[in-house]
Amino acid sequence: MKFAVLDFETTGHQATDEIIQIGLVLLDGQMEEQDAFSSYVKPEQAIPPFISQLTGITDADVAEAPSLEEAMRSVLPHLQDAVLVAHNAGFDLGFLNRALEQCGYMSFSGRTLDTVALLKVVYPSLTTYQLGAAAQQFDIAHERPHQADSDARATAHLLQLAAAKMRELPLLTLERLAELLQDTRDLGWFVQQLLQEKQDETSLDLQANRYYRSLALQVEDWTDTMPPREGEGPPLTDVSYETFIEQLKSSFREHAANYEDRAAQHQMFDEVHEALEADRHLLIEAGTGTGKSMGYLIPGLFYGIKHDAKIVVSTHTINLQEQLRARDIPQLQAIMPFDFRAAVFKGRGNYLCLRKFENKLTGQEFGAPSEDKMTAAQMVVWLNETEHGDQEELHFGNRGNEFWNTVSSDADSCLNRACPWFRRCYYHRAKQEANTADVIITNHSLLFTDIRAEHRLLPGYERLIVDEAHHLEEVAGKHLGMRVSQGSIHVPLQRLCKDVRTGQVHQLRAMLAQEDDEYSAAWTETIDTLVPAFLEARESWEELLELLYAATTGGRSEASPEAPAQTVVRLKKETLPSGWEGVQAAEERVYSGLGRLVKEMDKLIGQVKERVEDSGVQSLVTDINGAVKDAARARDELHLFTRLDEPLNVYWIEASERYRAKSVHLYAVPADVSAQLKQYLFEAKKSVILTSATLSVQKSFAYACEQFGLSGEEEQGRLKTVQLPSPFNYREQALVMIPRNFPTLRGAAGESAFVEKLVASLAEAAAETKGRMLVLFTSYRMLRQVYEPLRQMLERNKIDVIGQGMDSGNRSKLTRRFREQPQAVLLGTSSFWEGVDIPGEDLTCLAIVRLPFQPPNHPLVEAKAELLQQAGQNPFMKLSIPQAVIRFKQGFGRLVRSGSDRGIVLIYDTRVIESYYGKHFLYSLPGPKIEHMHLEQIVPRIRQWLGAESKEA
Repeated sequence: MKFAVLDFETTGHQATDEIIQIGLVLLDGQMEEQDAFSSYVKPEQAIPPFISQLTGITDADVAEAPSLEEAMRSVLPHLQDAVLVAHNAGFDLGFLNRALEQCGYMSFSGRTLDTVALLKVVYPSLTTYQLGAAAQQFDIAHERPHQADSDARATAHLLQLAAAKMRELPLLTLERLAELLQDTRDLGWFVQQLLQEKQDETSLDLQANRYYRSLALQVEDWTDTMPPREGEGPPLTDVSYETFIEQLKSSFREHAANYEDRAAQHQMFDEVHEALEADRHLLIEAGTGTGKSMGYLIPGLFYGIKHDAKIVVSTHTINLQEQLRARDIPQLQAIMPFDFRAAVFKGRGNYLCLRKFENKLTGQEFGAPSEDKMTAAQMVVWLNETEHGDQEELHFGNRGNEFWNTVSSDADSCLNRACPWFRRCYYHRAKQEANTADVIITNHSLLFTDIRAEHRLLPGYERLIVDEAHHLEEVAGKHLGMRVSQGSIHVPLQRLCKDVRTGQVHQLRAMLAQEDDEYSAAWTETIDTLVPAFLEARESWEELLELLYAATTGGRSEASPEAPAQTVVRLKKETLPSGWEGVQAAEERVYSGLGRLVKEMDKLIGQVKERVEDSGVQSLVTDINGAVKDAARARDELHLFTRLDEPLNVYWIEASERYRAKSVHLYAVPADVSAQLKQYLFEAKKSVILTSATLSVQKSFAYACEQFGLSGEEEQGRLKTVQLPSPFNYREQALVMIPRNFPTLRGAAGESAFVEKLVASLAEAAAETKGRMLVLFTSYRMLRQVYEPLRQMLERNKIDVIGQGMDSGNRSKLTRRFREQPQAVLLGTSSFWEGVDIPGEDLTCLAIVRLPFQPPNHPLVEAKAELLQQAGQNPFMKLSIPQAVIRFKQGFGRLVRSGSDRGIVLIYDTRVIESYYGKHFLYSLPGPKIEHMHLEQIVPRIRQWLGAESKEA
């Protein structure tokens, strides 16, 4: 057996495009390199400029190269009896076969391995499978990405690594993989070969002690963990806060190589400690570079351990939770003068249910065999590595999240201590760790889910620290309201009864028919009568979705090019859309149909649970119960939504003409959650500390206090507000430039002129900064208008343009690609205004296209504005301006991420200097140099500013 690792560079991706370079590396059966071959190929067409820019291959390089026929004659002998290996093999195999056919040879018919699929299985936690990024993660030398010889060698190294890791997997895991992947032909064959090798080994299976119920696991039994300092007596009893901080400074200097003594961080230590000691709430704004995480963790831990009080830390993003777990907590554990225990606790759906996963593997129902079995294969390997069972560790394929939803933990289908997996359960382990931890790191979403669940999820606590607090009000609204989508009812019904033969109720029927029980016949008969009712309920739901879609889009039956991507319609009881009576009648049919099913299924589940002892039946019935409860909850929320009876809620429907009825989402959200926040957090807890880089507007916390229900609390001594000084010298590090003669956006003609000028100015600025530019938009529409003309203009400068929604990949992937490209411009909308970290020289210029006002006609914004008007206040000044200023500050914060960063901010919205409210935006910035000038002066000023920097260097 031998492996031929192949890579082509081509003039494009179409069938008419040509090969311009071949790279080939040959490995033997033990993955040792035997030979290599590479060659340019002379095409019949000129190499497009963007291909030359991407690959570095020019027409001059291929001018004297062999013809395609000569190159194929050299390659063919190497492919004889070889397994063809490529990264994204479909691409290279397609070009190979077209080339072979063109040269008069037979197509390649041997086995083909795709290293992308192989890496997905063997390295399920890898954050990217793009060749260059994957090679970088494994420290593989890959000096010339997008050149065939270098790409082929990097691919060969990845194959060697993946094969070596697969050989080290436990025998049981390899057996599972062989079962799951047997239908994938060549990948399944490869796994089978390695399995055969392992089975032929005479040595003892040293990993058998990790086997449990047909799975090989990294995790072991958890036990009733004792507190971290049991039997030692209370620590810190005689230690003052001042002494502790001095000891800690000394420890930091000893253990942290790049430790900086930051005045703002020490002020934060003091303010957080004082708030906890005084049982007072605190709003504290701490900008980038303050060391905010340590700023609250250190005094929080000191107070919690000294007073034996549990501290809960809540973040908005799971990313920050993971950062605290992976970076900050281990660093603190190394330097703290006492032991402490920290636990990360997420929503239950983030954890794998091992019982469900086992049932999925042993059952026969995989939704889409290739996708679901690939996801299951990833998870079988992942179980050898994970101690947390947290989906955040996995990098799924297209349908991976759908598969996860069928095997994730949930309360309604949990057997608790009756479950054979209970002692290895990831969720119950996480909950146990939270119960015994000094500090629990959770997220805003779980914080409010716990409130709705009457505090049955998180351990009891009286002191809360909220990071990324500017998102708290928005998350509270989502969780204290409700949302129903197509999947809310479709998914549980599909799981229960997909058609007349498949689904959980059919599985149950088959199992009950084998039971020796006097009720067996009655039970199977009940299921037979319910199957048509399940299918009818799904039809009724689909009919209702069509009516809701028609009500949202005004009855348009076909998508039109002019139609918005997303249609949003607010519902008011007094002005309901046309056809709402039909919607309510259809909802009644869904409600009654699901009501009958839920009632009959509850009765059946109760009888089976009581009379049948078989563990397989009990397990299945538990899962069925969970799906029935999901459907019942969605039915009740749908019923409440169509009645519109809650006057404090805002009701609206969203739909997309692209996906029609499947895209319908129904929302009911409180317009004002300040009263609930006050009741459930600030009155219920002794001390709540809210921190963020953006809480104030024009140095005032009035807006935040109103949003959180804290107005008047400062005067009563229950609240303190603090804005920490920035650790950066923004006057020297950031230059803000505003072209005062830039066109305004008024009407279609104004938009056209604006976009034309914007593209030209961005291109000139990007050429001057050699790319390294992030452009923030407030709408995808304008981003799309700018993308193509900007890309064409920057081609001659060899600057790549990467656009959100235009180039494939999520925010993290696009940001990574931007950082890896030597010269690039990144265009982003909403999600890029915060949470994007591009430090150092990777980002030189930030462009803000428009001030980030929320659309005033969005139902929630509209309803908030109405409440303010009713109170005699100006919605624009009290709501729109503060929201936009906070967003603006988040966007500005993308530029300077460290004390050595230096760069330029371009603001193309002249309202910032022309309008009466523009000062709110500029005065809220942390002191950068601000200049406005004519458009033609921008590039010379950029050159001067960057030139001054290079002279200083």
